[in-house]
Amino acid sequence: MPEPPSIEALRGTLVHSVLEKLFDVPAVERTEQQAQDLLEPRWSAHLEKNPADAELFEDEKALDSWLGSARVLIGNYFKMENPQFLQPAARESFVNATLPSGLHIRGIIDRVDQAPNGALRVIDYKTGKSPAPRFQGEAIFQMRFYAAALVLSGRNLPARTQLIYLKDGRTLTYDPVPADVDAIAMELDSAWSAIEERLDTGEFEAKTSPLCNWCHFQQYCPAYGGETPPMSEEGAKKLRTAKSK
Repeated sequence: MPEPPSIEALRGTLVHSVLEKLFDVPAVERTEQQAQDLLEPRWSAHLEKNPADAELFEDEKALDSWLGSARVLIGNYFKMENPQFLQPAARESFVNATLPSGLHIRGIIDRVDQAPNGALRVIDYKTGKSPAPRFQGEAIFQMRFYAAALVLSGRNLPARTQLIYLKDGRTLTYDPVPADVDAIAMELDSAWSAIEERLDTGEFEAKTSPLCNWCHFQQYCPAYGGETPPMSEEGAKKLRTAKSK
């Protein structure tokens, strides 16, 4: 069941597209103005493939305001990094890996930088604001996940991973260690075992958190008086293929 489109998620997609394309031009031309000039062409290219997204805006004024908010995020990026001094080894890199248990994992890394000595730095852009320290666990897990996925796919352990939060101009940094790879594998295997158990019973209990306030599926959630649709046997069978036997 796909999540309904939102202008917030769409803004993230557009800003990511602009920052990816920015590195197509020579380093000396990677200025803020160049990035801002990419915004509307990238929006037009997106609409060609996803014309229904234009319906998210009531009128031209709403669209202009939304584009303006994307421009602010792009401007914030240039306060955090100077892309003229960067030469990414990979952008929008799709990573496939398999844990020792046979569980397949995958992800998309926004940018991988490589230093002259071969050291890797993983960068992920976030268009929201950075989490408070007591809520950083999920963000750090994401960085450890990327590091483990790279190692398990045959790459070197990144020397550094960073989440760049464009809304408030903050960067969250984590330097992985070799033990993270085994630790992440254990955490993912544990989570997969819990999923398999629920697939066997057909019962997925509701777990509430502050994030429920942003959930689009409360009407199907027992915690909010909703009724969960029956589990798709075909979907469950497809999900089980995530792990090799």
